[in-house]
Amino acid sequence: MALLNVFVLTTGLVARDVIAARPPETVPFPVADAETVPLPAAADAATVDPARLADKLDDPMALSGIGEGLSAYVVDAETHQELYARDESTGVVPASTTKVVTAVAVLHSVGPDARITTEVVQGAAPGEVVLVGAGDTTLTETADPDRYPRLASLEELAADTADALEAAGVTSVRVGYDDSAYSGEALAPGWKQGYIDEGSTAAVHALMLDGGRIDRDDKYSSRVDDPPLAAAEAFARQLSRAGVTVEGTPRPAEAADDAALLADAASPTISALVEWMMTHSENNIAEALARQTALARGMEPSFGGGAEATHAVMAELGVEGVRVSDGSGLSVENRISAEALVELLLLASDPERPELYSTLSGLPTARATGSLAYRYTPDGGAAAGAGVVRAKTGTLNGVSALTGTAYDADGRLLVFAFVANDPAATGTALDLFAAALAECGCS
Repeated sequence: MALLNVFVLTTGLVARDVIAARPPETVPFPVADAETVPLPAAADAATVDPARLADKLDDPMALSGIGEGLSAYVVDAETHQELYARDESTGVVPASTTKVVTAVAVLHSVGPDARITTEVVQGAAPGEVVLVGAGDTTLTETADPDRYPRLASLEELAADTADALEAAGVTSVRVGYDDSAYSGEALAPGWKQGYIDEGSTAAVHALMLDGGRIDRDDKYSSRVDDPPLAAAEAFARQLSRAGVTVEGTPRPAEAADDAALLADAASPTISALVEWMMTHSENNIAEALARQTALARGMEPSFGGGAEATHAVMAELGVEGVRVSDGSGLSVENRISAEALVELLLLASDPERPELYSTLSGLPTARATGSLAYRYTPDGGAAAGAGVVRAKTGTLNGVSALTGTAYDADGRLLVFAFVANDPAATGTALDLFAAALAECGCS
């Protein structure tokens, strides 16, 4: 079999079924640091013998120390044949692999091309403009035209607002801000305050900048205490720089339904947001997308409404074994089976469902991108998975999860889910399981 010293993966290389699906707005993934990686074979690559695969998984599973807390499910990507199953239908705490559910739900309900729009409208009081949040957590202060995906910025929003005010002969305004698009609590059932303190997430709001981060370039940056106010203050700064006199400090205001629109700024497409969420495990994007699902289905844009809407989508798609309390997977109350995770990835690879494609194209690549960029290293036991494993990770105390795709040594594509609910659960252990799939010439 032909071997590659360095195997280059792009978001389009996932499965033959996926290649037939609609490609989203994206750019190539970086080169994976992998050696002796088999070139993925054609559709006639040798199929896997389930007994031989079970033998291959026995040792790493036995040595993991996880015991009864492990569930696993592996299928053939093309035939959907079950190849390995271990407590696959048991609902377990899935951690961030919940984002697979969130991705499918929002893409099915809202569509890949929709965007989330932040608006500036005329306020009820004379001389007032109101910044209205709609859930774009990627909204940023200053524009960066070279960034992918291109983000909505307050700099551009303020410039457009200044133009509208100038046309109306207005030179001085007060700034209000409206965060009322969401309802319910800002923290989900099963969340800990420590998630915010450690920078894993911000309290959920419809109006925020850069996921509420103080340092937008640091994934685990400390979060601002009041995300809507911080966004409004940044908008006021940009409005001043655009030549408008801003009086006083921003204050909460509720925009009227028929308020005159002064300017708006659209987020990246839902497909691009899904990819970002999946690759980098962005929790606030996940919660925003869950609320977009709720809004599309006429439900409350809250944690409860997002969960209800997600469950309704799962029922429509015929996927059992999914019960969630949030969209990100931070909640310890979520329960998803390994079988359900695999079923959702198979749905996303269905050429009859191209709208779901970015669920797969957003999967991190082992030793290359996102939450897998620094795993599957040459000095570790899982190095065989570098470049050929693409998977969503999940980590909480006593929880580790990994679900995605892997090419075996014969070039056969497998879809898998490994979830451990056990004090011994580690990402390293699950990486060894996925690497075993990659090493297996189990025909």
